Amino acid sequence: MSFLLRDRSRRLLGDLLGPYRRQIIVLVAIIVTCNVASLSIPYLVKVGIDAGIPPMLAGSGPGTLVTVVAAILVAAAVQLVTRQVFLRMAGRLGQGILLELRRRVFDHFQRLSLSFHDGYTSGRVVSRLTSDIDAISEMLQSGFDDLVTAVLTLVGTAVLLLALDVHLGLVALLPLPVLALFTRWFRRQSSIVYRRTRETVALVIVHFVESMTGMRAVQAFRREPRNQAIFSRLNTDYRDANMRSMRLIAVFSPGVKLIGNVTIAAVLLYGGTLAVQGEVTVGVLAAFLLYLRQFYEPMQEISQFYNTFQSAGAALEKLSGVLEERPDVAEPADPVTLDDPRGRIEFRDVEFSYLDGTPVLPRLNLVVPAGQTVALVGTTGAGKTTLAKLVSRFYDPVAGRVLLDGVDLRALGEETRHAAIVLVTQENFLFSGTVADNIRFGRPDASMADVVAAARAIGADTFVSALPEGYDTQVGKHGGRLSAGQRQLVAFARAFLADPAVLILDEATSSLDVSSERLVQRAMQTVLTDRTALIIAHRLSTVEIADRVLVMDGGRIVEDGPPAELIGGTGRFAGLHRAWLESISEHG
Repeated sequence: MSFLLRDRSRRLLGDLLGPYRRQIIVLVAIIVTCNVASLSIPYLVKVGIDAGIPPMLAGSGPGTLVTVVAAILVAAAVQLVTRQVFLRMAGRLGQGILLELRRRVFDHFQRLSLSFHDGYTSGRVVSRLTSDIDAISEMLQSGFDDLVTAVLTLVGTAVLLLALDVHLGLVALLPLPVLALFTRWFRRQSSIVYRRTRETVALVIVHFVESMTGMRAVQAFRREPRNQAIFSRLNTDYRDANMRSMRLIAVFSPGVKLIGNVTIAAVLLYGGTLAVQGEVTVGVLAAFLLYLRQFYEPMQEISQFYNTFQSAGAALEKLSGVLEERPDVAEPADPVTLDDPRGRIEFRDVEFSYLDGTPVLPRLNLVVPAGQTVALVGTTGAGKTTLAKLVSRFYDPVAGRVLLDGVDLRALGEETRHAAIVLVTQENFLFSGTVADNIRFGRPDASMADVVAAARAIGADTFVSALPEGYDTQVGKHGGRLSAGQRQLVAFARAFLADPAVLILDEATSSLDVSSERLVQRAMQTVLTDRTALIIAHRLSTVEIADRVLVMDGGRIVEDGPPAELIGGTGRFAGLHRAWLESISEHG
């Protein structure tokens, strides 16, 4: 049924199944053997009745009947063994495919640019890795098994019915057009219903993840009732979609059984008449009835597989769409490496705008010598953070070039760039794990001695040593067991241990109280030594440690000079500095 998939979904499925071609051939051979054994049993019953019972009635021994019974037991044993082997092999194959699919999706999500993640919610990400993978898992674990078994049973049974007796076989197959129309109706309706089910479950997951992720804001603004109302509505929609699916099955499943039972009754009536007239044997009639029972049961399995396939096909389409997303920040085909980056940054005629097309940096030219600490100040939207993101290469400029030591960032390899440039943000995100794990985040191979040395260098060792388990203390979700200042110190220790040539601090002290800010500023002075630094700060106390201040407005640099020189002038920075001093005196 891969022809029902779109091209990209078919390519993904073929790519995933490619390494398992031999196993798939073996599985097909096993399931064919299993079905042949199953289909042989009614025929052996016919032989037993027609060839085994009459000799016994004539006074002969039960030799023939015993032989037939032995053959039935052998067929049942073959069916049992092949079924077990098939399920085990199919399970391993399915789990191998799912393992590779999850790996690909997770790896690809990490490599996609920030512009993608800015528009792709965390709830949708979770939905791709949970409900969509589960839908494909259901198809791999049971769907294909049911389909192959059902198709082989239908074809094999139809052939055997006609082979046993053409006239009786035609009567048995007479309801097939009605069954085909009924199945077609069900397939169309289920396609609509199951698509709605996938859509509603995705919305439930998205809302749940976003509500849990933003729980602090939810509770701070007393958003719980509104969020609960939204979740109740989405949950009700999901329930209603599932109920429509169940109602559809409630019509189809009994309908198939009714057609099957009516057919059995018709065959029994017509076959009984033929048997009385001596045109068919009792064994043939018994085999017909057994085969008919086998014939109509797979119709439900095929319909169920179609539903599973619809769900898995929709999930595969979403996943293949994600996997075909290309990063806006593409890796170079022939990356350049810098053995000993110095940290000289240069913007040459750089222009940049986000997706809406609004210019953020109209045309920027800037040179930051290696080892210089530059503070970026200006109002919100002036372009400070955009400048930092371009240096970090979270985005590429629309025009112009950003260079590190004279090399365009687009030409640098990923490892070289990440080793040379580190960004520390105000969120100072910590991952679940120990303090030591978070410090060595940028250098996973760092020893504990290196971790402790980095913490001591920036002044974090004092508070870390006072924690219940020291460096082995679990920081909790998002570092929730540490204060904002402690999280920032851990982030600085992480940056110090990574030892980049360029360090970018994006409002790294904006969320701290005065005492924590002083600790962090002392750490900053240690971290910034002998490296190029860009500091984005609204608090002008942070600017005092800079060698140079750039005042930005509308993506342009309107003032440029040493802090003391600008403070003594009459420009914007001098006005900002005076306003900052007044605010300190008012709150002193």
